Amino acid sequence: MESLAADLRQMRRTPLHDSHVDALRVAGSETMYMKGDMVAEVGSQANQFVYLLEGEVEVVHPFTGERYLPTSLGPTQFAGEISFLSGGTVTLGLRAAQDTRAIVVAREPMLELMSQIPEMSDIIITVFAARRRRQLEDQDSSLTLIGADVDRNIRRIAAFAARNRIPFRSVDIGTSEASDAVAGCTKSIADDRPAVIFGKDRVIEDPTPARVARLLGLDLALTEDEVVDVLIVGGGPSGVAAGVYAGAEGLSALVVEESAIGGQAGTSSRIENYMGFPTGISGADLVWRGEVQAMKFGTRFAVPRRVQRLSRAEDGLFCAELDDGFEVRAKAVLVATGVQYRRLPLERLEDFEGAGVYYAATESEARFCSNTQVIVIGGGNSAGQAAMFLSRTADHVHVLVRGTSLAKSMSDYLSSRLEADPRISIHFQTEVRALDGDEHLQRVTVCDKAADAERDIDCRGLFVMVGAAPNTQWISDLAELDDKGFVLTGGSVGRDSPFATSCDGLYAVGDVRAGSVKRVASSVGEGSVVISQIWSYVNSLDRDSSNEGR
Repeated sequence: MESLAADLRQMRRTPLHDSHVDALRVAGSETMYMKGDMVAEVGSQANQFVYLLEGEVEVVHPFTGERYLPTSLGPTQFAGEISFLSGGTVTLGLRAAQDTRAIVVAREPMLELMSQIPEMSDIIITVFAARRRRQLEDQDSSLTLIGADVDRNIRRIAAFAARNRIPFRSVDIGTSEASDAVAGCTKSIADDRPAVIFGKDRVIEDPTPARVARLLGLDLALTEDEVVDVLIVGGGPSGVAAGVYAGAEGLSALVVEESAIGGQAGTSSRIENYMGFPTGISGADLVWRGEVQAMKFGTRFAVPRRVQRLSRAEDGLFCAELDDGFEVRAKAVLVATGVQYRRLPLERLEDFEGAGVYYAATESEARFCSNTQVIVIGGGNSAGQAAMFLSRTADHVHVLVRGTSLAKSMSDYLSSRLEADPRISIHFQTEVRALDGDEHLQRVTVCDKAADAERDIDCRGLFVMVGAAPNTQWISDLAELDDKGFVLTGGSVGRDSPFATSCDGLYAVGDVRAGSVKRVASSVGEGSVVISQIWSYVNSLDRDSSNEGR
């Protein structure tokens, strides 16, 4: 299966060309770091590109202050991580291991330089992506989560970090790793309580995904008077594809995502029918590549931020009110919010959400389901992919399907694999009736409706992937919706464009659009195609504004 990026330990190191270094000299300036000087501090903004001419730079252990990795950076190499593209936060400290001379370029002129010299940009982004892959695989990060094994809030943060490709280290309470983390922290915290530590001197109080995102610079600090060309609401395949093409066409674009870049597709552990990936790729890795590509073109991302209301001002601009009260103004808006799984009408469902009941099947959730039975509810491709993925670690996977067949809802290659796997059982015309457990889900009661018979399954993981509903209440005052809440576009609202809604300047793509094909490839296609129409609309506004000023 295709992985996140090239393997940093195996990839052939490609140095920047002499012409690239000459361009860096023009855009930046030479700086000396004496031995022991910090080149990048954990928690500081990743706003400098550092190219080494002489000397050595090492990664610093977040707690001990000693060298963290056996390898270091030397002449012709450059420091930095993928967060440089977005202006996020440094997650690993860097220090001069000896007197070091370097060319330092500020972020904005460096991004401009990368846009002008694509060959240099390719080298830098490939290395940055490979470094992030290594961080994720080896858990090289200054973000430490303690207690995901017992605390659902820590578990939610772990899931958020994993889905957004944020490197973190997760340790269980009572282990030596947890004790070392607590001992290395300069803040006083109990060694038998869940905690989130960043670096050695920051403990996040009442930790939530939003607070972690803010610490890492993912929630994006916006200015009150800023107007973007296009606001893209939703960070799934269609939204990210739109972000790539918007940036490539020179539009200022902002993608706002409520939970994790990748959307529902990001929960798919293996997508095998997407062109160009014959061995398959996880949904999260596929969309992460798109996110990096979009950032390369200047598109910005804000997560987790939710648009709760959209209105139109007297000047014709759209005004999107975020969940924290902040308002974003835009010339055009693209709705790419997709769909979300319905919450089942079951007693105690809320008690077990995040503690046995999940809406995604990734490594983060799977680690709590090893050596036990799990249940997947749903008959679509997402449910099938989840079942195949979970069968690697669970004793047995039960797939509950409301209908009598998978033929209409699941790809044939996937249903055939489920039927052939001895660790997977498919139960047709079967539904969940009750949940039971103490602090964590322990037992699920299911009913075979055809036989009118109930049975209990000892189970620590229930994965709900059924009943997708659109998230469109926030635009109901501006755009026409069908009786199920999907956005009406094209001919159904008298528009020539298949993606235009009943409101000028407001477009919809992907699963949220009425009549769309619920596949990743079609969502990516719609997100890319719609940008040409948005470009024409925005440019018509700019021309009208220019004419009025004459």
